[in-house]
This record gives sequence, C-alpha cells and structure tokens, in this order.
Amino acid sequence: MEPRTPRHPDSPPHPDALTPTPPTPLPATPLPPGGLPSLSAVRVAAGVRAGEVRAVDVVAAALVRIERAEPTLCAFVEVWAEEALRQAGDVDARVAAGEWLPLAGVPIGVKGRTGLRTAAARALVAAGCVPVGATSVPGRGTPWQTWGLGAHGRTVNPWRADRTPGGSSAGSAAAVAAGLVPMATGTDGAGSVRIPAAWCGVVGLKTTNGRLPSADRTGLAAAGVLTSHASDAAAYWRCVAGEGGETGEGPRPPLTAVWSADLGFADTDAEPASIARAAALRLEDTGLVRLVRHRRQDDPVRLEDPAAAWLALRGAPDADPAAVRAARELRAGNDRRLAALFAEADLILTPTTPNAPHGHDGPGERYSTALTWAFNLSGHPALSVPAGFDADGCPVGLQLVARHGEEAALLRTACAAEAARTHREPESEDPA
Repeated sequence: MEPRTPRHPDSPPHPDALTPTPPTPLPATPLPPGGLPSLSAVRVAAGVRAGEVRAVDVVAAALVRIERAEPTLCAFVEVWAEEALRQAGDVDARVAAGEWLPLAGVPIGVKGRTGLRTAAARALVAAGCVPVGATSVPGRGTPWQTWGLGAHGRTVNPWRADRTPGGSSAGSAAAVAAGLVPMATGTDGAGSVRIPAAWCGVVGLKTTNGRLPSADRTGLAAAGVLTSHASDAAAYWRCVAGEGGETGEGPRPPLTAVWSADLGFADTDAEPASIARAAALRLEDTGLVRLVRHRRQDDPVRLEDPAAAWLALRGAPDADPAAVRAARELRAGNDRRLAALFAEADLILTPTTPNAPHGHDGPGERYSTALTWAFNLSGHPALSVPAGFDADGCPVGLQLVARHGEEAALLRTACAAEAARTHREPESEDPA
C-alpha cells in the first residue's frame, strides 16, 4: 500500500535505489522514490558492506516510504527520522573502518514505544540495524488480539484496508508487508507475532519461551520478529541468540512432521485449513518434510483447549486459585501430549489462524489465537510462513512448531521452502 500523497518539502531527498535482482551485484539504478522494498535485509546489508549503497541512503529511502504510506497505513506511532539518519551515518563510518556488521544499514521497526529497550532490539542495533520508528500496538480499551493504533488512526491490513492486520504486533506486520522496512520486532504472548504475520502475508517467528529475555512476568510471552523473507528471520535469530543462533545445526530434511487442522479442539474454517494443508503438502513434495500419521489414531494432535488455562495464568496472581491449579494441570497434560508427539516427529504443522482477518469492528466472540496460544503455554518455538491467499484476497499462514530450542529447524525449513517458492504469489497487486 503506497498512497500517492505529495512529498513533504522537509522529507529526506529521494535516494538512488537498487535494482532488486539478488544475488547479482547491485547496480546504482534509480527506482521510484522511497524504495528497496523487495530486497531482503540480508541483501541490503551485503550491499552496504560492499560499498554498493550507503546506509544513509537505505534509511532515507525507508523514511520516504513511511512518510508516503503512513496517512493510510498507520503502522507507526513514532518515526525517528533525524536519529535514524544519524545512526545510519554511524553505520557507514563503522563499515568504512572495517567493522563487519551482519545487518549493516538495515532499517527496522520496533514494536511499541518501549521496543528499543528490549534485548533483541539492542542486539539488532549492535549488528548494524537502524531503528526508524515505533510500530503500532492496540490502543487502550481495544482487544489485545486484534488491532493496532498508529499515530494517524487504526492500523490497516496492506492487502485489504477494510481488514485488521492482526495483533498485537500490528504495525510491525503491516510495515513489513507494505515494504516500508524489511524487518520489525515483535513479542508473542498468545500469537501476537504469528497471527499478524499470517494475515499480512509475511514471516513471523516466535522464539522458545525463556530463550531470550522478556519483561513478561507470566512467562507466556516470547521475543519474535516479522520479516519479508525467511532468510531475514534466520539472520535475526543469529544476531539475537548469539552462539546458540546458528541455523546449520539440528535435524536435516526431510523432517518428519504431523499435520493438524485444529489441534483437537479449534473451530477452524475450511478455507484457511485447506490452503495451509496445501502448503504443507508442497513442503512434502519438495522433500523438505515427510508427513507422518500417529500409529494409534488418524489425527495425531489431540490437545486440550488451552483458552481457560491461558486466561487464568495470564491473570495470575489475581486469578482464582482453583482456576490457576486447573490451568497448571491442563498445561501439564498438554505438555505430555506434545512431548509424545515430538518423540516421533520433528515438526507440527497447522494453519496459523482458524479464520481469515476480520474487519475493524472486531472479532466478536471468536479467538484468532485458537491455534497459537497452546505453544505459548508449552513454550515451543513456532513460525508462521505465507501459505497462499483466500478467495477474498486475504493471506493465509502455515504454522510450523518445533521442539524447544530448535528454532534452527524451523528457519532452515522456511528458507528452503522460500527458495523453492512453495507458496504461490498473490493475484492482486503488490501491497507495497
């Protein structure tokens, strides 16, 4: 989405952009003002390190795009143009001095006004990223699972402005989907990275609970990221996880995987289930996974509905003690079931959401979190990747879940799937 609004006279000058044809060398061929939207963060950083483009120009391009899109998209609550350009200059100086920065000059959004304080954001800045602004989250009095509220109003879905982008990492997903930045941070306490990733057609990683520092005292929330390319999510993980972030370790393809449309309890609509299932089968066709059935039953994934448990634990210590005890028992039971599954398979595959993105009037009584929050309770890492588009032109996500600490398996599978183009491209116009 890129509204044709006049360029503000005080905005940064239009930089030369790069022709998006990786992995060939990047020529200094001008593109329409504001852009580099289709290049991965990894490719942009390589261009900055090689001296093919300056970090200042990359960041200026992102700022132009944000300025043009924001009156309609509303993905940001704050834009830090002056500071971002200063930091980009510092990145250029560090590169010129010979410092190797894995994400040199990559403009990023950070979730919310406090996003810069997170350990993940600090690690990304140390790796050369340049924060350009704070992305939107739900405003006061709005449901945590749906909306974002930007500086100019409610955040819209770049594919369908009449639909929500999902939440609570709403602005991060919308900004990445619209090509404003290639990467934005998020947090995921019930699906807050994966749901907007699915509904905006981008990649969304929820890390293993407790693997990275989190301010959430309940232990349900984990750090995450939204990116336009799976390779960028892998680069994020290498930067924030340090020595434990290598994606070359762990089980090798084909990974054994089990499929479930509903985890044994969710009321999943037929269309997203069918689209996600087709994406899972494409993974199998390309040799990345091998779908297996449980030897004792047709549907191998039969969890208890975690809704009441999640709500009770989220409300602790104010929750009713009996409800908390019941929640812990349910959690322990689901943990046992998942341990048995992961003893036989490397991955669990599901639709990311049971439904399509709803309108701005809200979700009603339905939880879009039905297929995601079980893994906040269990702590497993999970990844949403684009699976396709429904009949209304809305993106659908495929969720991949791995054993604790096996982010590498998720990211390796997603990168290989991306390279094989296992999800079809939309028939509508590019949202950027």
